[in-house]
Amino acid sequence: MKILYGTKNEAKLASMRRTLSSLNIEIIGLNDLNKKIPEVEELGNSPLENARIKAKAYYNEFNMPVFSCDSGLYFEGLPDELQPGVHVRNINGTYLSDDELINYYSKLAEKYGNITARYKNAICLVMDDNNIYDSMADNLSGEHFIITSIPHKKRVVGFPLDSLSLHIETGKYYYDFDNYEVDGIALDNGFIEFFNKVILI
Repeated sequence: MKILYGTKNEAKLASMRRTLSSLNIEIIGLNDLNKKIPEVEELGNSPLENARIKAKAYYNEFNMPVFSCDSGLYFEGLPDELQPGVHVRNINGTYLSDDELINYYSKLAEKYGNITARYKNAICLVMDDNNIYDSMADNLSGEHFIITSIPHKKRVVGFPLDSLSLHIETGKYYYDFDNYEVDGIALDNGFIEFFNKVILI
């Protein structure tokens, strides 16, 4: 089964391919289509709303099975106005580059101390006009982790916040674990469970 992952982010595509490597599906990304990619405005107020918007738009454009994901970043103990939610890169109406994003969140952690954080993830899969599946179940979300004020020297394009991310139990940067992969804090086995369930329907 070939399924389009509605993303142009090559790091996210590689991450999802690793996560779902045990399943009998071929995942391609938008860049693999060699077609004009429509710009889809993510106007939702939650990861699930944005995942639905993107998946339906790409299905309508390319007429093939497609799934889209979206994430929100949520901090413990910080006021609502400082919660990134689905606007991790858009701060006060400005879209931040990777370096700008690292600078913004490192200063936030410097001001408030190490911040306990978690990504809440959502997915929407459109197989055809009559079969649409989505979820924002808790098992899709990554583990809690720490945002610190001192960036790791390593950078991975598309995952800038990983350079500020510490494993909550050990206090070590995720990048310093020998077996670390870029999707370690953002993805969980819930994605495998989701696809296993809908493929069997």
